Amino acid sequence: MQQIIIITGASSGFGKATGELLASKGHTVYGLCRREMQDTTIKYRQCDVRNREQIAAVVADIVKEQGRVDVLVNNAGMGIGGALELATEEEIDLQMGTNFMGCVNMCQAVLPYMRKARKGKIINLSSIGGVMGLPYQGFYSASKFAIEGFTEALSAEVRGFGIKVSMVEPGDFATGFTGSRKNSQATMDDPDYGPIFRRSLDIIEKEENGGLQPEVLARRIAKMVEQKNPPLRKVVANLEQKLSVVIKRVLTGNQMVGILRGYYKS
Repeated sequence: MQQIIIITGASSGFGKATGELLASKGHTVYGLCRREMQDTTIKYRQCDVRNREQIAAVVADIVKEQGRVDVLVNNAGMGIGGALELATEEEIDLQMGTNFMGCVNMCQAVLPYMRKARKGKIINLSSIGGVMGLPYQGFYSASKFAIEGFTEALSAEVRGFGIKVSMVEPGDFATGFTGSRKNSQATMDDPDYGPIFRRSLDIIEKEENGGLQPEVLARRIAKMVEQKNPPLRKVVANLEQKLSVVIKRVLTGNQMVGILRGYYKS
């Protein structure tokens, strides 16, 4: 059955790959992104997920066109690298505002329509970084940890209205995310943190650039869109990263921190 789907952060990477795949399957896909775009398969709408008024207007316009919203995929996100101690208020607000509050804003905009219809699906993009705190990506991890808790609670609150809420936890993928990461200049310039951060960043970027292709995640999201009862959470990563999630559940906190420090040479 054709579904009306909204995907945020749809101009590139996961969002674009997922939108194109779902459109090829016959679904009507609206892609939200900050810049103006045109495409023959995805119906793009210019929208900043931090702007609640803009979101409300765009969602209302889609409902006016289609009569409903069946699926929301909260994919919009960005990353800021650097030491937690040196993060500026502006950097923290941008990271949390885009990744976490952007997800909250979109959910609050579509839920009244889904609740009235007594059906719908919401798929939030978390991360392996939402399962374990990654050094020098601390506020990125914090934003994804927040999505994890929000998604679990939301799933419990709205399931009785026929709305299924899930999250996907990607590992390293080769997308434009790496090139668009904003790095803290204060961290780069700091005599203590700077050398360690550069060393860790080299490892992070190497893993991301050698990661899976976004089409792998797109296929997983498409499956969840079409499942009657999608899982609450799904890890999509290489075997090593899947194992790290399992290991996190059995090791002590200090042991896991030791592994992360060793891996990222921090």
